[in-house]
Amino acid sequence: MKKTKVGIFIFNDVEVLDFAGPFEVFSLALKNNIPLFDVFTISEDEKIIKAKNGLKIKSNYVFTDNCDIDILIIPGGFGAEEFEIKNKKTLKWITKKGKEANIVASVCTGALLLAECGILNNKRATTHWMDLDRLEKSYPKINVVRNVKYTDNGNVLTSAGISSGINMSFYIIKRLFGRYIAKSVAERMEYDIEI
Repeated sequence: MKKTKVGIFIFNDVEVLDFAGPFEVFSLALKNNIPLFDVFTISEDEKIIKAKNGLKIKSNYVFTDNCDIDILIIPGGFGAEEFEIKNKKTLKWITKKGKEANIVASVCTGALLLAECGILNNKRATTHWMDLDRLEKSYPKINVVRNVKYTDNGNVLTSAGISSGINMSFYIIKRLFGRYIAKSVAERMEYDIEI
């Protein structure tokens, strides 16, 4: 069985649970004890990433590797909303990969990066509650939705703050592979979620 490739963008000052939560959920999805997803991280270059609160990580791939991605996850955090949103290389890469991927999904303020690339235009979107006003004021073409864990526009999804990325990941697994697979991952993780 061909694995679905999940590429998660990481960068300096990325919110740890924004990328680690989805990474864990997709990594644990099995069918007949065979992993359904190939999950990996991607950064701009080979430098060590210093995530929020000092966690140091090295990505599996860099932009120039040009790896295939079926599901592109864009996490948030201070680095997204203050630095990556002004990084032309990042925005160009997200735009390119966003067109190639089957699903593009943001976690928390990763929605600001999708918004900056125009990916959320004329779509429903959410983000961390502290940044909903910014998303609405800065990007008037987006239908900002409040008080939800995630939004689904078919091939473009957004989730609210931090832990909401986990909920969205379960939802994507359920959409692609059914309730049983998603529920089995939740049970394995001991994550309390209605699926």
